[in-house]
Amino acid sequence: MQKKTENDLLIVEDLTLLMMDDASGAIAEAGTLYYTLGGALLVELGLGGYIRADENDTGLNGVKVHAVAGRTPSDPLLRAAHAKVGERVRGVQTLLIEIGTGVGKREAVLDRLVERGLLRRETKKTLGLFRTTSISVADTGYKKALVEKVRAVLVDGAEPDDRTAALAGLLSASGTLPTLHRSIPWSGKVYQRAKELERSSWGAEAVNAAVLRTVAAVAAGTAVAVSSS
Repeated sequence: MQKKTENDLLIVEDLTLLMMDDASGAIAEAGTLYYTLGGALLVELGLGGYIRADENDTGLNGVKVHAVAGRTPSDPLLRAAHAKVGERVRGVQTLLIEIGTGVGKREAVLDRLVERGLLRRETKKTLGLFRTTSISVADTGYKKALVEKVRAVLVDGAEPDDRTAALAGLLSASGTLPTLHRSIPWSGKVYQRAKELERSSWGAEAVNAAVLRTVAAVAAGTAVAVSSS
């Protein structure tokens, strides 16, 4: 099993590690995770010049996203996401769902992290009959280095590179940044800095809108259920 370096990993892989509890393998905000994973892949495609957003063409589903002709990513996950964008021009909100629940779904990202030796997957039998599978962080040193890079930007005011800015913006947009409070103390300053980075990326901003819309729909459904009971 070959360990991968930071430059080998995709933003969506680093983001998944940051959102995951080291011991339990639980991922924060799992109910809206597909928006976040789809957003991470779109951000990476945008940073690589493989797609572009038409800010002058905005519909109900957000800005329209176009695949850049003649450019194809080498990474298979990015290549599949790029192919999805290239099928037809759609709003970013639609693409977040299609990519996050399709080519960039949770299982595909977890499998890659297990193959890279960054996650550990264990299967056990309960009562000698039932198989249960658990996932935990295997390489905590790599994750700690990731957290330190994000912390330096949000707490110490360091100037981020594109990847770190994208990670911080997506953590903010997904609502999962406070889960890192033990390493990145939560404060008004951290919140404001993360929001600045979120707004600087159309991909992260789209995730934020999608998450808020989903939360509002869930809240409305809960209110209806309570009122009718």
